[in-house]
Amino acid sequence: MALPPAAPERQLKHRRSINVQIYARGNGLWEVDAEITDVKTRDAKLAGGLRLAGDPIHDMLLRIVVNEQLDIVEAGSETRWMPYPGHCDDHDDAYASLVGLNLLKGFRQAVKERLGGVAGCTHITELTQVLPTAVIQAFAGEVIDTREDSASRPFQIDRCHALRSDGAAVKIFYPRWYRGAVDPAAASNPTETRPSETLP
Repeated sequence: MALPPAAPERQLKHRRSINVQIYARGNGLWEVDAEITDVKTRDAKLAGGLRLAGDPIHDMLLRIVVNEQLDIVEAGSETRWMPYPGHCDDHDDAYASLVGLNLLKGFRQAVKERLGGVAGCTHITELTQVLPTAVIQAFAGEVIDTREDSASRPFQIDRCHALRSDGAAVKIFYPRWYRGAVDPAAASNPTETRPSETLP
């Protein structure tokens, strides 16, 4: 489906920004700063008072420290702007509970179990969802081998539609790891003998 055209008369009312920055510490550990900011283009009447246009409704930071196996070894959060001061940030830093999780092993489900509902802040918890792919991007080419000529299959193959092992992109850019298109008839009836395999 094509991108819906932008209406010429549209007016910006709200901007949500998510920014993730990843830093190498140099000792096998990496710091990940994920920030979420919500800003309105008009004054907003909140339960806690008037928030002027351009002042954030939300401005929150989640920081985790991961090792090169993608294990979280430190985690915490900071709420700088919030709609309910003294309440939004009153969660005893529930995000320390991320320590011990691995970004690639059941991470999103574990976050839901530990921080779902009233256990954490909706907006900070939303930030956790972008962490696995953001860290993989930072690790690509430094910690994770993504080259076609690597000794083992590049990490990214079979992790998205474009880079499926039987797809054209893998055939072109990673030919060594291309596995060819699957015959739908053979896949649906694996016990059927192919004509070329019939005995004389």
